[in-house]
Amino acid sequence: MSIQLKKVHGSGNTFYLYEALYDEQFNFVNIAKQLCHHSNDGGADGLLIVLPSSVADAKMRVINADGSEASMCGNGLRCVARYVCEKLNVDEAVIETMHACLKVKREASIFEQLPTYSVEISPISFELVSLPMKVENRQQLRHEIIPAFSMDIPFTAISVPNPHLIGIVDHKYMENTLHQEQLAAYLNSENEYCPDGVNVSYVQPLSPDEIFVRTFERGVGFTNACGTAMTASALIASIEGFITNSKVTVYNPGGFVQCEVKNCGDSWELALIGNATVLGDYEYDLQDEKIQLVHFQLAEEQIQYEKCKLFVKDKIESFL
Repeated sequence: MSIQLKKVHGSGNTFYLYEALYDEQFNFVNIAKQLCHHSNDGGADGLLIVLPSSVADAKMRVINADGSEASMCGNGLRCVARYVCEKLNVDEAVIETMHACLKVKREASIFEQLPTYSVEISPISFELVSLPMKVENRQQLRHEIIPAFSMDIPFTAISVPNPHLIGIVDHKYMENTLHQEQLAAYLNSENEYCPDGVNVSYVQPLSPDEIFVRTFERGVGFTNACGTAMTASALIASIEGFITNSKVTVYNPGGFVQCEVKNCGDSWELALIGNATVLGDYEYDLQDEKIQLVHFQLAEEQIQYEKCKLFVKDKIESFL
């Protein structure tokens, strides 16, 4: 049978997007692994499944390239937000995710004419049990040095709701990826700290309203961008005084986004604002759980994003 998908990306974080009738319509784990393999037109980071919802305008599921399911994906949610809003011909919608129903809306472009959407990032927890993560007898890990991780990088653990370990680092850790790769590989294999693995991000503050974030994503590896990681990094940089503005520009290897960080007394409100770009429309033949590319039509809007990448490349080269 023939199935129709879109290939999309947010900040270079690339996905296939499929609108399904119900959760078990296909073996989505198997399909995601095939779609995301690099031999399939360059692969992708994951599969976004758009489903009907009884409590929101639509439901989103995220299957990573390795077949694991993510509870949330900020970059993917922007792409789903665009798909749903354009389908319903609205500027705002509510998308059901694994742990929360989140508000999304169309925004003014952050770079020339790029289609841009903002998405709510929630829920937020600093409790280690929410990741889950075990570090001695601690309840939280807030900008502290853990010798088993590093002797000079202070780390914060946070779930949003994806689990993240975020380190504020100096320049040498951005120039050389080895330390981050080794730590992330360890924490995403059999270890005593993170039984389900964790996303590991290194963050370098650049100015009172700019940071650079590089993420080793659970189930993916080093990625061009991770939306929840960028938003959580903006929050940590704000809490620890590295950022003073409520709107933070976050650069990453795949582009940039803006993150809004609002303190609401005992809680925080987070929003992720960035591109939702369609790379093309794809047709696959699905037979006996095997997929084969039949036809694809590339979209022209990626040309606009290439300009954005050049802008970010110049920006990154100025400090890396």
